[in-house]
Amino acid sequence: MAALVRELQAENAQLRSLLKGMAQQAFGSRSERASVILGDQGLLDLGDLVATPVAAANDDGDAEDKPAAARPRRKRGLMALPAHIERVERVIDPDTLDCPCCGGKLHRIGEDASEALDWVPAIVRVIRTVRPRYACRECREGVVQAPAPRRAIPGSMVTTSTLAWMATARYAWSIPLNRQLQMLAGQGVILDRALPSRWMRKIAWWVKPLYDRLFAYIHSQSRIFCDETRMPVLEKGRKRTRTTQFWAHACDDGPWSGPAHPAVVYIHARGRRHAEAFEQLARYQGVIQVDGYGAYKALVRSGPGRGKITLAFCLAQARRKFVDAYRKSPSPVAAAIIALISQVYVVEARVRKGTAAQRLQARLAETADVMAKIKAQIDTMLPRLSPKSDLAKAMRYTLNHWKGLTLFLEDGRIEVDTNTVERGMRNVAPGPQV
Repeated sequence: MAALVRELQAENAQLRSLLKGMAQQAFGSRSERASVILGDQGLLDLGDLVATPVAAANDDGDAEDKPAAARPRRKRGLMALPAHIERVERVIDPDTLDCPCCGGKLHRIGEDASEALDWVPAIVRVIRTVRPRYACRECREGVVQAPAPRRAIPGSMVTTSTLAWMATARYAWSIPLNRQLQMLAGQGVILDRALPSRWMRKIAWWVKPLYDRLFAYIHSQSRIFCDETRMPVLEKGRKRTRTTQFWAHACDDGPWSGPAHPAVVYIHARGRRHAEAFEQLARYQGVIQVDGYGAYKALVRSGPGRGKITLAFCLAQARRKFVDAYRKSPSPVAAAIIALISQVYVVEARVRKGTAAQRLQARLAETADVMAKIKAQIDTMLPRLSPKSDLAKAMRYTLNHWKGLTLFLEDGRIEVDTNTVERGMRNVAPGPQV
C-alpha cells in the first residue's frame, strides 16, 4: 500500500508539473533572463549576453558583498538621421523683408535649421512598353522592330522590381503574400490570390545558382550550425495543414574575428527523419553545433558523418531545461545551476570579438572551473532526485551531452550555443502564412 501511495504521489507531482508548465507557456513570462526567472535571489543576469560586473566566487565565503555597478541607461528617442539620405531643403522666409521699425530692407544674418524624417509612399504605376514597327517605302521589303525586353517571368504582368519587392517583403520582413495583396488592393490593384505564389516559385529559378554557391560556401567552413523548425503547409486537396520542416545551416566567424562572413541557407523538407539530416550533411567534414536532436547523433554514430563530423551541443538548450524545471518547481539546485551558466555567458560577452586564442585562454582560466562546478552539482544531486522529475531530466540531458557541451573549452572558435542559427530562424517563424 505504501508503494502505491508513493507511486500516486509521484504521478500527481508529475501531472501538477505538466499543468504548471502549460500555464506558464500560455500565460507566463517568456523572458529567459535569470533576473526574471529567479526573482530577487541576486543571481547573475544572462540577458542578451551583456557582461554584468559580478564578484568572483570565493570558496571561503570571506569576500565582502559589493554593490553591483549600475547599468548605464540607454539613450532613448531619435538619433542623428543618416547622412546618406537625400535632403530636400525647404526655405521659409518671412512674409515681408521690410524692417517693421523703419521700413528699410532686411539682410540675412543667419538661420535656424531642423530636420524631420519624411516617408514617401511607394508609387504604383503601369509600365507601358511600346515597340514601333518600321517599314521601307522604297523597297517595301521587311519590317524592323526592336526586340521585346526580357522579363523575369516571361508573359507575366509584373516587372522585376515588383517581384523583388514581393519576395523581400515576404521572406525578409515576414509579410504574408495575402497581406501584400490587400496592400495592393488599397491602391485599386486587384490580383488573383494564386498569382503571387506562382511568381515566387518561378523566380526561385533565378536565385538557385546563388543559393547553391551560398550552400557550398557554408559547407566549406570547418564549423557550422544547424537547426530545424516546424512549418505548416496547406497542400492542394487537403483540408488540414501538413507539418513540414525548415532546416537551417549557418556559419559566422564574427564572434572571434575570423574570416568567414555570416551566412545562412534554408532547406525545406517533409519531416525531421534521420534521412533528412543524412542527405543534407553527407559530404560535410568538421564541427557541427546543434541541439540534442537524435538525427545529428545518428549521423555521427552510424551515418555518413561517422569519423568526419564532431558534434558541439548548445549550452542555451541545456540551460532552458533547467529554467523550465525551475519554473515548474522552484529549487535552489536549479537556481544555482542557472546562475553558474550565467557566469559562463558573462565571460563570453567579455571576450566577444577577441581572437580564438584569447577566447580559449579566458575560457580555460575562468569558464573551465565554472563548468566543473556545474558537473559536480549534477553528480552530487542527481542520485537524490526522483528520476521522473523535470530537474533530473535536465541533469541527465546535460550529462549525456557533456562532451559536446564542453567542446568550446578545447577550441576558441567554437561557440557555447546555437544562437547564431536560431537568430536565422526568426526570418522563418514569424510569418508561416503564405
